Amino acid sequence: MKPIWILDDDKSIRWVFEKALARSELAFRTFPTTADALEALKSEQPQVIVSDIRMPGGSGLDFLTEIKQKYPDIPVIIMTAYSDLESAVAAFQNGAFEYIAKPFDVDQALDVIKRAVDETLQQGVDSVILEETPEIIGQAPAMQEVFRAIGRLSRSHATVLINGESGSGKELVASALHKHSPRHDKPFIAINTAAIPKDLLESELFGHERGAFTGAQAMRRGRFEQADNGTLFLDEIGDMPADLQTRLLRVLSDGQFYRVGGHQPIKVNVRVIAATHQNLEERVKLGLFREDLFHRLNVIRLRLPALRERREDVPLLAKHFLQQSALSLDVEAKKLSPAALKYLTAVNWSGNVRQLENVCHWLTVMAPGQNVEVADLPPELKESSAKTTATNSWQDVLAQEVADSLNRGETGVLEGLTKDFERVMIRKALQHTDGRRIEAAKQLGMGRNTLTRKIQELGIDG
Repeated sequence: MKPIWILDDDKSIRWVFEKALARSELAFRTFPTTADALEALKSEQPQVIVSDIRMPGGSGLDFLTEIKQKYPDIPVIIMTAYSDLESAVAAFQNGAFEYIAKPFDVDQALDVIKRAVDETLQQGVDSVILEETPEIIGQAPAMQEVFRAIGRLSRSHATVLINGESGSGKELVASALHKHSPRHDKPFIAINTAAIPKDLLESELFGHERGAFTGAQAMRRGRFEQADNGTLFLDEIGDMPADLQTRLLRVLSDGQFYRVGGHQPIKVNVRVIAATHQNLEERVKLGLFREDLFHRLNVIRLRLPALRERREDVPLLAKHFLQQSALSLDVEAKKLSPAALKYLTAVNWSGNVRQLENVCHWLTVMAPGQNVEVADLPPELKESSAKTTATNSWQDVLAQEVADSLNRGETGVLEGLTKDFERVMIRKALQHTDGRRIEAAKQLGMGRNTLTRKIQELGIDG
């Protein structure tokens, strides 16, 4: 491996790095000026460069710019005692791998250097090829059911009600239903009914005539008119105010309505797809949602699974979102290490697909290298995961394992998990008794012969 280069006019800083790198058995060279380093570049190249930002005879930022122009694959770590905003921004804009403020912890600085070394060793091996992905991603059995439903509805104009948690992708499903329907060449209009104030929602849906209220200086067509002959997607329908529920029911019943302040009925041909994260049956019982409107909307019902119910889709989704973020920022796509991918797959994802998308965008911007490790994940994600793990009982973990197995479409779940349960119990009991089967059987509450038989059946050593 090529040496690590340390550039700093401070002899004591160079000495600290020399001792730390030698202890870690990493080859190194040190330079007091950028001019010395540039001269050395004529005959050799380093694995990683660590450079001070302010040195006599040449700026670390100027040196960084020159290195990135000639050798873009060499990671450059910038360090400075002047930890101001401008220096940090300038360092990253010029392509710095990481930015270290003095005084720094030597071990932490060494960790950054090792990360940079790992980055160079994986260059070219783990490059990510951008590829096209389908409009909705999902290999889990629960998502395959959604795909089947979209396929069966491809010739239909039927009203559809989508149930799913916030962030699970309800609008994507609604858009796919429209795209693969006889109305695909007509407008698809989406509106989140919970995001618009009650006094504006009526006008937003049905439009208004000029002078209908203060500020209505011109006639405006509402979303129903805009969606004529196409599809109107009403997101978070469960939060719609009661009086608007009545007006919506009337439109669904006879296909016509009045603009706010209008006197002439307007007739439209609109397919309505509604969505909610709420239990509408429960809201009907509580008197918060009209029962007749519920039955009008509940013609075809689709349930969109939460991300934690389709964990096998996390790798596909994460790869897609990392690629999309890279395209939008015009940078190379990041790649998740096996450990980071395993960690993300185990996260509970209370915000579902939208939360995962946000995390991937955060990683594209904030992770220091191209290869993302668990340490690079957002701190709040790790804190939330740790709290969830700490508060979960073994029954909660078992319940999640059962749910995951069922969502994967597995069969014989009870028998498989029962064997796993017995295997864990027996192994722990044998460890506790130092392999003494009679004592282990007694503590487990079974006969010695039964224990021996189960040890053989379950393939337990000892």
